[in-house]
Amino acid sequence: MSTPDDASPHPPGARSGLLDRHISFLEALRAAGLPVSLAEDLDAVAVLTALPWDDRAVVREGYAAAVVKRHAQRATFDALFDLYFPRLVGDGSTRLDGGEGPDGPDSPDSSTRDADERPVVPGSRDNAEALRDFRERLEAAMAAGDEEQLARLAAEAVGRFGAMPGRGPGLSSWSAYTALQRVAPGEIVERLVQGLLAEGRGEEEAQRAAGQRVGDFTRRVEADARRRIGEEKGADHVARTALRPTIDRLDFLQMRRSDLEQMRREIYPLARRLATRLTQEHHAQRRGPLDFRRTVRASVSTGGVPLTTHHKPKRPHRSELVVLCDVSGSVANFAQFTLLLVFALREQFTKVRAFTFIDHVHEVTHHFKPGADVVDVMADLAASASHAALWGRTSYGRAIDKFAEQHADAIGPRTSLLVLGDARSNYSDLALDTLADLAGQCRHAWWLNPEHRRHWDTGDSAASRYAEVVPMVECRNLTQLSELVHDLL
Repeated sequence: MSTPDDASPHPPGARSGLLDRHISFLEALRAAGLPVSLAEDLDAVAVLTALPWDDRAVVREGYAAAVVKRHAQRATFDALFDLYFPRLVGDGSTRLDGGEGPDGPDSPDSSTRDADERPVVPGSRDNAEALRDFRERLEAAMAAGDEEQLARLAAEAVGRFGAMPGRGPGLSSWSAYTALQRVAPGEIVERLVQGLLAEGRGEEEAQRAAGQRVGDFTRRVEADARRRIGEEKGADHVARTALRPTIDRLDFLQMRRSDLEQMRREIYPLARRLATRLTQEHHAQRRGPLDFRRTVRASVSTGGVPLTTHHKPKRPHRSELVVLCDVSGSVANFAQFTLLLVFALREQFTKVRAFTFIDHVHEVTHHFKPGADVVDVMADLAASASHAALWGRTSYGRAIDKFAEQHADAIGPRTSLLVLGDARSNYSDLALDTLADLAGQCRHAWWLNPEHRRHWDTGDSAASRYAEVVPMVECRNLTQLSELVHDLL
């Protein structure tokens, strides 16, 4: 295992000692969204003092046992662990010509000299013959599922095909994108599928397995590029700029397709945790205000000393909820996940109704049937977007007017109104008076905006004008959303 003290020098100010590396690692975990407390910090130290440091996998699992609370956080933890405690330094034991050093694969000189004892310059062996040889070895390793060989090939891919020497100040000398463009592992998929079919696997299983193996190799290449850049600029720099946060802190407006799949799996566990928390708080606050008369009467038996207090029954305060969602463009992901979370918590409300809009309003309450599959619900919501548009251009004013005209019965003195959207209305009428009238009829009204606050009022954003009518809060990720929903309830 490569310990922090084995690593190459970092830029001035970077932490290099073991204790400092441990502290930097935990700070990076916190910055990425993992809630690592001081107690867990001390637990990690206690665990590591009891583990052998000659087995990197054991150290990784020890750290994870102390600081990782949920499975969704593991990918971020692994990426940061590989950055702060890399498995090798430089090219390690990887030969850029694909062979072994003079004294075998573990020779200290095997990564820095070729067969003629000349220093190897990164990228100097990047030619058609080397590329063909590399692809053959990569295909064989993927077909055999050889994890150790794939790890070596990923390091070799970056060292040979991803080097970018001579770049300007502040630019990295390594690129996973360049390496993957040269190697093109996706071109191997079809041959892998044929090999798996020959082993007796079904067509669908073979396609899935081949795609997974290529995806795993791609992630290895990206991780090795981050490691090398970390050696150049320091692990702290890469952790701040190159790593994506955990799924619960990833901005709704920056999600990729794979992120959406993971988010779907997170919604209902999050709703269960939030519902449990709300139930516990409601039980803790079950008592109503002090009943002064009953307390005084009860104190007669104790000589006028009120040893026991009595309280009035607490009136239920659950309200009806109406959700009005902008489903145009990338904002649709934010609206859909908010709807899923709200409906997963529908038992906390007397009644829930949901409406989507672009420039027209469409009710989607019927999609959220008890026991409905989350994938089916998401598909139905995506399909219903066509009913929420008349001309296809977002118009908050027109949508608000139509809602007031067609669904006025949804609003009442027991209603809480929740508006979801970025307040970008293509410079059209805003219907501020209509929104103010709706908010005035409600018990509460809030507006959740998925854009960063610094982008409000830029371009066609009318965030501040709407915020004067309905309190507007920033809601960019799942963590903010869960806290806001908790506060609303």
